[in-house]
Amino acid sequence: MNSITSLSREWLRLARAASNANRCEISPAVATIEVDAEEAYGSDACRCQLDELLEACGYGTSNTVATTIFPYYLWNPRAPRSRLFDRYIKLLPRIRKHNRRGVYFERLISYPGKRGQRGFNQLDHIITTYANKNHRRSALQASVLDPTQDLDNDAPVLGFPCMNQVGFLPNPEEKSLTVVAYYPMQYLFRRAYGNYLGLVRLGHFMAHEMGFACKRLICMAGVAKVEGHASELRSLLSTYVDAA
Repeated sequence: MNSITSLSREWLRLARAASNANRCEISPAVATIEVDAEEAYGSDACRCQLDELLEACGYGTSNTVATTIFPYYLWNPRAPRSRLFDRYIKLLPRIRKHNRRGVYFERLISYPGKRGQRGFNQLDHIITTYANKNHRRSALQASVLDPTQDLDNDAPVLGFPCMNQVGFLPNPEEKSLTVVAYYPMQYLFRRAYGNYLGLVRLGHFMAHEMGFACKRLICMAGVAKVEGHASELRSLLSTYVDAA
């Protein structure tokens, strides 16, 4: 079997379980992912094959999804984090043209994500409050869901936000950081792999700013579903029957 990351193994495990389940969904679904080196994701054979399949089906790649959670292409670890935030806000009108309901990273650095208004920077607050010795873990949480925008709508499908919350759990003894995210509903074919990748990259950023190393991602979904293209997905899964 081709070499794959822990991220791919967990995605394959959940996708296989959902593909074999009634209605092609499982509940709950918990992915526990040990973070690999960034370069490992670029050469991950499973990710490359999934991206080819996603593009063949007319969807964006895992990287397209990941960028909505963390725009890694804008981050320079040697620069102050304010530069990342400012660059993103300047690009936001262009980004919003493709994400009209909202964008995860926008909500994280400009909550609640009101068009034309710069809101509360949750990520900067978490980094700052931890540096100021507030190590209460319940304080190291960021919300994505805004009830006034997201729940005041009777549409049967909104499409955003699928992720409601993300938290950061430091382990000072190990100098490590764990990212914990919650999704009421997660779409395994089009979104989940990119969700995991974006959260890992967000974890690298937060760990860098907090003085840790990102070691683990725990992603919890109330329901994880294979939402179409099941036969194509099963063909990909069959390539990795030995993946644990």
